[in-house]
Amino acid sequence: MLSLAVVVLPAVVAYLVGTAAQAAPADGATDAVQVRSAVEIAAGLWLLGHGVPLTADGVTVSLAPLGIAVLALFTVYASAKRFAVTTLRCWSAGTVTYAVGTTGVALLAGSAPGWSLALAAVGGVVLGGLGTGVGLLARPDAPGAGALGERAEAFALRRTGRDLVPATLRLGLRAGTLATALLVGSSALLVVAWAVAGRATSSDIITALEPGWTGGIVFAVAQLALLPNLVLWAASWLAGTGFAVGEGTSFTPFGTISGPLPAIPLLGALPGEDWANGVSAWTPVLVVACGVAAGLFAWRRLEPELVRWTDVAWVLAGVLLTPGVLMLAGQWVAAGAGGPGRLSEVGANPPASAGLIAGEVLAGALAVLVGAKADASGALARVRDRAEDARDGVGGLFGAADGAEPGGHGPRSAGLGGDAGQAPDLGQAPDPVQAPDPVPGAGEPPESATPAEDESSPATSDPGGTHSD
Repeated sequence: MLSLAVVVLPAVVAYLVGTAAQAAPADGATDAVQVRSAVEIAAGLWLLGHGVPLTADGVTVSLAPLGIAVLALFTVYASAKRFAVTTLRCWSAGTVTYAVGTTGVALLAGSAPGWSLALAAVGGVVLGGLGTGVGLLARPDAPGAGALGERAEAFALRRTGRDLVPATLRLGLRAGTLATALLVGSSALLVVAWAVAGRATSSDIITALEPGWTGGIVFAVAQLALLPNLVLWAASWLAGTGFAVGEGTSFTPFGTISGPLPAIPLLGALPGEDWANGVSAWTPVLVVACGVAAGLFAWRRLEPELVRWTDVAWVLAGVLLTPGVLMLAGQWVAAGAGGPGRLSEVGANPPASAGLIAGEVLAGALAVLVGAKADASGALARVRDRAEDARDGVGGLFGAADGAEPGGHGPRSAGLGGDAGQAPDLGQAPDPVQAPDPVPGAGEPPESATPAEDESSPATSDPGGTHSD
């Protein structure tokens, strides 16, 4: 519950400083009520970071500040890594304890409706279980990711007799995680660029509000709480679907439709109309590039001679699944109602954003893996040789009568013809999928075939298999 203290204490300090600055101090009873109100509001914001809607004066806010969720995850992670024991029982105890604490805070705060208490428990289980699990895995005596994968595979084999999660699928999941991390990093850099470009607007908002130094601290903490949301919206912007901050608004790389926004300095960093231009229309290529990186990551960990097309399919399935699921969950929790009226629609469209991101990442990985597999299996070489054979055939109609070797492939023409004086075989080109059997009776290369010419025709470019050293 360290994260709760981090959220509540600034609110209490801000209230006390504001009260001390008043000319006529409030009486003790009123002061106690107002302090309690400040604590309840801060606790409600903390619960909002756990996915529990905040209700005040008939207005419901469901936009979760993910910065608070990240803070809660970090505190649970640090506590588990420092004090917990690496056992399943310890993980269960930590998860249940955090969920009970979250539910208790929701009961005491009174800012959540009755049905939201269940959301408090669910949010506590998710954040508590995830933070505790990552903290336990970070301990020196914890098994690594590879060992956990092997244990899961052995458990599945014992229970079902089948390998439910093949090694190639696990590799694809790792590659998809890499692509997602690259996308999030690129989105964070984009948010920095937005903030630098909109610093004048943000400064004007702060000047107009005149929050003072205590209010400035509260503003800074509040904006940091919403910063992860903006990063996820930037990922949707890069993919092309964009996001909205209010009904009727749209921020995409292809166009911007803005409207009246709350006086929040962070919103000054939203992209303006000048960010939608001919260059920004190519931003989805960056998401495809993340998929290319994922494909290269996966291929470098495969044995090209042993890879089958089914293995490529499993890897691509993992690459598609990871960013799709992670972005669907992230965009879902990063969207919601930021207030009444127009602010009831804030964030990206989770299914559209996640689907487009997963498809673009898949396209990049598909280009790399399919191309590498085709090259390793010799399919590309056979296609190239088939084109060369076609060119050789056309050249042979004009150059063979003069004794010249069509296309300059002396060793290949001699190997197909046997004797040096025999005309080359201009028969059917080799099949691009399956290499043909060697030509019977193929002779040795003629004396005119020099070693340099032999080296210039590697084995992968001789589809007939007739070249002999």
